[in-house]
Amino acid sequence: MKIASEILSWVFLPLFMPVYGLLIAMYVPSNQDYLFNEDSLFFLNDSAKSAILYLFLIFSVIAPGLSFLILKKRNIITTIDMENQRERSIPMFLMLAYCLVLYFLFVIKAQDNILPKYVYALPLSGVFVTVFFTFINRWIKISLHAGGAGILTGFTFEYAMEQMEFQFWILILVIIASGLTISARLYLKKHTPTELIAGWCLALFITFSINFLYPIG
Repeated sequence: MKIASEILSWVFLPLFMPVYGLLIAMYVPSNQDYLFNEDSLFFLNDSAKSAILYLFLIFSVIAPGLSFLILKKRNIITTIDMENQRERSIPMFLMLAYCLVLYFLFVIKAQDNILPKYVYALPLSGVFVTVFFTFINRWIKISLHAGGAGILTGFTFEYAMEQMEFQFWILILVIIASGLTISARLYLKKHTPTELIAGWCLALFITFSINFLYPIG
């Protein structure tokens, strides 16, 4: 069980969750409207999908991951997991910066919301989730893994809600993934139930709300 929990913690690392959400939206068949599909990521051409995923991989996975490794090498953080509550401020600030850069990159390079709104709303969700988590971390060690699962769940459910056609089994899979993530962190005794549930619920609510309210181009 310990090995399985550790594997799940790495598979569902918070940095990966936005990319998982995009992969679901881009490659699981869906249809927002039979006539107008401007906000359906599934109907983007392959080059646009690749470019978007490439940017998300750089700013959501590679750049933060390398930054955390540098912080660990310089003994600013003791573990990549950021188990120490007091060590989280700098890594979370860096994550906030990367999310902001990614958001404004899309706003500047793809002006007037010419891309589906989710491309802009997802990194913006990361900004707000990171801000709230940084603030709450002053009192409790809110779970970043559960937060990542909440982002994936909030994004997928909001995206599915606005589609006329969507694969229902994906929603069940996302809930199972969230449950596995939370269970793994609880089994490894990295967090209390309160820290896990608070992280998941808050990230889900913020991500769902921003993707729902973000203006359509």
